[in-house]
Amino acid sequence: MLNALVTNLAAEEAPNPLIPAWYDIIWSGLWFLIILVVVWKVALPRFTAMLDERSAAIEGNIAKADEAQKQAEEALEEYTRQLAEARVEAGTIREAAREDGKKIVSEAKDTATAEAARITAAAHSQIEAERQSAFVSLRSEVGTLAIDLAGGVVGESLSDDKRAAAVVDRFLADLEASETAAK
Repeated sequence: MLNALVTNLAAEEAPNPLIPAWYDIIWSGLWFLIILVVVWKVALPRFTAMLDERSAAIEGNIAKADEAQKQAEEALEEYTRQLAEARVEAGTIREAAREDGKKIVSEAKDTATAEAARITAAAHSQIEAERQSAFVSLRSEVGTLAIDLAGGVVGESLSDDKRAAAVVDRFLADLEASETAAK
């Protein structure tokens, strides 16, 4: 019987090892469809949501970076503008300080000139007063000397004040006239 079985098997065609049996193809196809539906309904939406979240986060970060860059550029422009304004203001202050310095120097010169003129005028007044005082003192002394000399020459005493004053005045007038003529 064994012979009959082996002959019977030999009479049948041998199956192709590359092609599986029908029941394996059906069960494999069924499990493939079940796995495909699970991946399609469960895993794919989760995976898509995760990718969308990452994409949104990346886009958000890019937008934040762009916004930060814009703010940095605006801050740089503001800084540059303020720096230019500060330079202009510093130039204005510098020019004002120069003008103030010139005014202060001018006022100091004017004050010094006025003070010098005042001091000169006071000195001239004092010199004139001393000159007048010296002139009066000299006139008195010259008068006394002239009276003594005249008394010695004339031989009489000139004790009369009116007469002595007249003689002194005439003598001094002659003296001044001779000075004026000499100049």
